[in-house]
Amino acid sequence: MSTSLPQELLKEIDKRRTFAIISHPDAGKTTLTEKLLLFGGAIRLAGTVKGRKANRHATSDWMEIEKQRGISVTSSVMQFDYEGHRINILDTPGHQDFSEDTYRTLTAADSAVMLIDSAKGVEAQTKKLFQVCRKRGIPIFTFINKLDREGRDPFELLEEIENLLGIRSYPMNWPIGSGKQFRGVYDREKTRLELFQGDDHEHHNISVREVSGYDDPLVKEVAGADYLYEQLQEQLALLEIAGDAFDYEKVWTGELTPVFFGSAINNFGVQTFLDNFLSLAPKPQPRSSSDGVVPPSEEKFSGYVFKIQANMNPAHRDRVAFLRIVSGKFERGMTVKHVRAGKDIKLAQPQQFLAQDRDIVDTAYPGDIIGLFDPGIFRIGDSLCQGSQRTFDELPVFSPEIFAKVSIKNALKQKQFLKGIDQLTEEGTIQVFKSIGFEDMILGVVGQLQFEVFEYRMKNEYGVDVLLQRLPFQFARWIVDEKVDPGKFRVNSQLVKDKSGNYVALFENEYALRTSTEKNPTAKFLETAP
Repeated sequence: MSTSLPQELLKEIDKRRTFAIISHPDAGKTTLTEKLLLFGGAIRLAGTVKGRKANRHATSDWMEIEKQRGISVTSSVMQFDYEGHRINILDTPGHQDFSEDTYRTLTAADSAVMLIDSAKGVEAQTKKLFQVCRKRGIPIFTFINKLDREGRDPFELLEEIENLLGIRSYPMNWPIGSGKQFRGVYDREKTRLELFQGDDHEHHNISVREVSGYDDPLVKEVAGADYLYEQLQEQLALLEIAGDAFDYEKVWTGELTPVFFGSAINNFGVQTFLDNFLSLAPKPQPRSSSDGVVPPSEEKFSGYVFKIQANMNPAHRDRVAFLRIVSGKFERGMTVKHVRAGKDIKLAQPQQFLAQDRDIVDTAYPGDIIGLFDPGIFRIGDSLCQGSQRTFDELPVFSPEIFAKVSIKNALKQKQFLKGIDQLTEEGTIQVFKSIGFEDMILGVVGQLQFEVFEYRMKNEYGVDVLLQRLPFQFARWIVDEKVDPGKFRVNSQLVKDKSGNYVALFENEYALRTSTEKNPTAKFLETAP
């Protein structure tokens, strides 16, 4: 290893920003992601997920079922360069049925961008994801989207963020009008206007005009109507008098969120957001491990697997483990310790991503996400290290809420069926249980849509038609007891085993759980596997 590595390492760490975008479905997350990629020159033309005029689809939505349904159902990773920074975006599913994948992906991010629809405000899924980010104490930046449509009053939206999420806000820019009268945004930090010029979503220019302040004559000219100009003056004056002051430390500790207004589909405010975000967001941060806190500047390489995805390239039936680099320099061909397996492995074909497009990567640094070819040796949460046996804090596991018995229509496809089940379980798409005695296979998921994706992928990737029979259970509890008696789990419940052989009780309701708890006073009932 070269003697110049520490300096090289620090320089590369300083360049990197790794963040996740979180939102409720339909808030415009995929559109915002694409506009950021456009600024980075990573793509030339942004497609809309539900566009009818052309057969383009969002770059981050690579799976066929995503194109058909117009939603993101798996976390994509995108990397690009912009203004001297190396940016890693983790585009997470907004749909609540895919919260498990999203929560795990958030562990790989150093900050989050919270996207809010200006007409709908803070929605249920946004609130859930925000709480996960809040627990991690990472900085949260807010982009209030769709200002080109009729929406709610900006002050009302800020108040909702503060009341529902418990975080203070500081608007970095401010909208000039809204809906049909939306003219653009006033950049409070740089004292300038960002204006939209164009008549559709494909051909437009962003015009930036410097001004002396919000009372500049040019602001009045842009506002057009006197009442719009007066409204803008009153709002900005009120922000200066009564609004929160900007506090960099509070941003970093997740107590204050910088807020940006804009319209991703029309490119309003996106560049203002990106420029400010890059100057404010943290570079790669330390991670907790069994060895204590690991700083990114540590010379020895280490990282952890936070996601596994099979069949990213259907032609090759491959499987990729996504690794967040925590410390040191990654070099293609290096040998590292696979801590859980207790053996050394060589990382021969690492890849970096723009959704499903991949390039072999020779070097990577803390904050980067690389894809490792997985012949079936990796699991979510695995640690890879040089000169250490450390494991990183385990990624969250969630108790399923919907259950179904699964079987195959064609018994000759049993081998493909089991392979598909194994791979999708390793990805974290489903959890698998077996009934005691009959050996029925039972699947558990957090949301119904996961069953639909499971059926689709089994048919299209493994050539297997499956039959799903819904079961009445609502939640699972892992049983820790020296002697488990299956006879005590027969009323509104069923005892099964997970893939590791642990006993798990499935319950139809809270009453059934209470009854079982009373009948088994020596047992522990855990929400996740022990």
